[in-house]
Amino acid sequence: MGYLTKKYNIFCFFRYNISIIKGANIMKNLKGSLLLGQSGGPTSVINASAAGVFLEALKHQEITNILAAEHGIVGILNEEFIDIRQEDPNELLKLLYTPSSAIGSVRYKLKNESDFETILKVFQKYDIRFFFYNGGNDSMDTCNKISKYLKSKSYDCNVIGIPKTIDNDLAVIDHCPGYGSAAKYLATSLMEVSLDCRVYNTKMVTICEIMGRHAGWLCASAQISKELGYGPDLIYLPEISFDIEEFYQDIHDILEKQNSVLIAVSEGIKTKEGLFLPELLNDHLSHDAFGHAQLGGTASILASAVANKFNLKTRAIEFSLLQRCAAHLGSGSDIQEAYQTGKRALLQALKGVSDKLIGIVRLSDQPYKIKFQQIDLALVANEEKKIPLEWILPHGGGLTQDFLNYVRPLIQGETRLNKINGLPNFAKLKKQRFQL
Repeated sequence: MGYLTKKYNIFCFFRYNISIIKGANIMKNLKGSLLLGQSGGPTSVINASAAGVFLEALKHQEITNILAAEHGIVGILNEEFIDIRQEDPNELLKLLYTPSSAIGSVRYKLKNESDFETILKVFQKYDIRFFFYNGGNDSMDTCNKISKYLKSKSYDCNVIGIPKTIDNDLAVIDHCPGYGSAAKYLATSLMEVSLDCRVYNTKMVTICEIMGRHAGWLCASAQISKELGYGPDLIYLPEISFDIEEFYQDIHDILEKQNSVLIAVSEGIKTKEGLFLPELLNDHLSHDAFGHAQLGGTASILASAVANKFNLKTRAIEFSLLQRCAAHLGSGSDIQEAYQTGKRALLQALKGVSDKLIGIVRLSDQPYKIKFQQIDLALVANEEKKIPLEWILPHGGGLTQDFLNYVRPLIQGETRLNKINGLPNFAKLKKQRFQL
């Protein structure tokens, strides 16, 4: 069993003193409509999970209607549903290789009792008996709250969470669909940038900003390229407090040996006082519905500071949305696991399972083996999994072999994305509105 699986299973057992396999739910085999929503930041494989749900649902008579909520919870509140039975199955199959959220995503926090009352009325109106929500930490909190509310009102509906996030920070599970493909894209891109930024014989520092607010899993993937000799010289993660003077010293030490320095920084690196770097220059960062500061600009801030400190040329590169929508570099294993997660969510719901997330548990690194496991939504909601500190080397030195053993299997395999005239052939859904 993988290190993280053991660590977080033990963590949850002692913290909550309940099993992650057996909940107290009374399992009910139901018949009625199915509804799926997508939430939070998209990934390269979130639609693969949707395809797993939709394509499997088409095989089962217990499911009377197959609906997709446009823009997640907002689509439910507004009764904006896509009729999946009107879609071409071949286009649904293309969802495995189509990035972003095909039915629209949202960042919406359920605010008050009226929201829950509306959801119940909508579920009753459309006879929704199977509800799936595909997202990250906040989305699983939403999923958990809906499940508990429906149960409190004695409305039978099997509710299942489907994990998704490039940040890989969902607690309890070994890894999250979406992470492997993003890690593969970033490692590849950093290898290419490494070759480009080292062609000149003048002093230069290039700083690449990578997504990750409190957990540095995605930025840590830079270690894969570094191991091959084409990656960043320095890697900084939010798990370790950022000290600007130590940062300067780390750069100075490398410039003593070579002309070019390539640096990977997580957008969420913070000072020892707990401030994100953009907050040092802006006291009024905007926040999303869940209260998260809208980050961005960390690389630019550092590049400007380094230019002034060392009087040399700097470049700031912010991968931004590219790192979460690069389906052309999708990991084959990531795509298949995302699809299987969606399919298994559907099959478990048909068996009467509810109030669970379908999580991935690692059985071994070499050979790479996993299993899918039902996990109580309460264990996942609003919890964050960070990189073990013992995996992080000091002074931006990167990560240990343990991290490499963990991440390597997740980037294996290639996408089967078809192309037309050399460009991706993504799914084109009709998105016909469902009418009662």
